Amino acid sequence: MVRVTVESVTKRYGAVEALRSVSLDFDAGRLTAILGPSGCGKTTLLRAIAGFVSVDEGTIRLDGADVTGLPPPQRGTAMVFQSYALWPHMTVFDNVAYGLRLRRAPAPEIDRRVREALALVEIGDVEAIARRKPGALSGGQQQRVALARAIVVEPRVLLLDEPLSNLDAKIRQRLRVEVRRLQRRVGTTTIYVTHDQEEALAIADRVVLMNRGAVVQAGTPEEVYLAPATEFVADFLGVGNRVDGRAEAGAVHLEGQRLPYAGPARGAVHVILRSSDLGLAPSTAPADVPRLAGRLEESLFLGAYYRHYVRVGGSVLMVDGPAPAAPGPVTVTVPPDRVRVYPAA
Repeated sequence: MVRVTVESVTKRYGAVEALRSVSLDFDAGRLTAILGPSGCGKTTLLRAIAGFVSVDEGTIRLDGADVTGLPPPQRGTAMVFQSYALWPHMTVFDNVAYGLRLRRAPAPEIDRRVREALALVEIGDVEAIARRKPGALSGGQQQRVALARAIVVEPRVLLLDEPLSNLDAKIRQRLRVEVRRLQRRVGTTTIYVTHDQEEALAIADRVVLMNRGAVVQAGTPEEVYLAPATEFVADFLGVGNRVDGRAEAGAVHLEGQRLPYAGPARGAVHVILRSSDLGLAPSTAPADVPRLAGRLEESLFLGAYYRHYVRVGGSVLMVDGPAPAAPGPVTVTVPPDRVRVYPAA
């Protein structure tokens, strides 16, 4: 198992800094998810670790050895791409065997390892599928072939670039569990890039959030979700309602109403209230419950829950709940410990 260290890495494309002095440690044998919006630098960082992108400044180390100037084949990493990147004219067997043949592995060893890799990714009937071409497979099966091709060479580090984003929701839910299970069985240090926050929180041992080429927070899924370090993190994770307000000792005022608040911020602030933290109650809810008075304008059924749209002053808050509600006056209940306040500067 290999520890990956990124030290003050910067990558520029003309005047644009895709990576700005990024420093990170990726723990050996763990799965780290790099999460962030489009254009935040997460894929550039992954490709820099793989060696597909040269860096302008900084150092990349694998178990302490400087690999910054090495080409991809000499780093011992394997990458799974968003597009699968399977050769359409080759059979599944030949796609998976490609890396082993480049290394001149003996034919019996290739045969054994390819079948073991296909069985490991739980692709189904290994003998039948191994003879097919990628075009005869479903998207989920093609992704499993891409994973098998990566792990068959026993890489020091496994790199995955949004590997499930082209799949439909149900298959994605299933495969993310299997990627997590596969990583635990194999024990390879794995770096997983995604823009899907649910995916990152569900499968990762550690989550790294990036924005505008820089790391803004890193920690366990629980740490980054429950204790966001910045307004960006609080707003990006979950479904956030951002409301302008003013904080003073013991309270924060927004849209002409008051919520209890014990934090240090003073003056103009941004208040982040996640939809999953809020509740919906009749306008007759007890006065001692921290709340905002509003008017329900719309409710959408999202399968496992309803998302309510409540107008509070000039803002519309999204509030998630288990049951439908009729338009009209309502009370939005707000847990005091879930009022996240950030300076408006």
